[in-house]
Amino acid sequence: MFKCGFAYPRCRWILPLLLILTLIFDIIALTGSGWVMSSGKHFASLWKHCDEFNGSQQCESLMNYGWGQAATAMILIGFILLIICVLLSFKMCCTPSMSFLKLIGFILFVAVLFHFIGLIIYPVKFTDKLINEGHYEYSWSYGFAWGCTILMFGCGIFFCCLSNYEDELTGNAKPSYLYTSS
Repeated sequence: MFKCGFAYPRCRWILPLLLILTLIFDIIALTGSGWVMSSGKHFASLWKHCDEFNGSQQCESLMNYGWGQAATAMILIGFILLIICVLLSFKMCCTPSMSFLKLIGFILFVAVLFHFIGLIIYPVKFTDKLINEGHYEYSWSYGFAWGCTILMFGCGIFFCCLSNYEDELTGNAKPSYLYTSS
């Protein structure tokens, strides 16, 4: 006999692991110093930007700017919502009930919205207010922040769609077979 489809009970652990990967991406983005870089004379993170003049480095906090506070607040709110989703997803995996699926998906979409707004505010205002000359590139930490946002969006879709397969995930559904002998 051939069983058709996925082994759904094993799949219930994949999404919490993806959320942990997303959380790691977000931690790297929040703590990384490579949001904006130029040819060795300038770098910026979510928290500060530094310029090098005549061998000395001068740093200024981005929290002195309203847009810096707004971008940081948006990304931190998304980070907190992501932590809540990780905790709820592990609670979901440890209990036989799948009652948190749509709630986790909704919270993830709200976190994506906060991240998206923060990731748009940062480059627009940074370029407008702080870049005067030279060539700047948005670098690896900024890329991790976008990777986190994309992973959260994908996990949100999966968590919302998985509620249709609750019986399969809990092991209560009758298996269907591709071929049966008569």
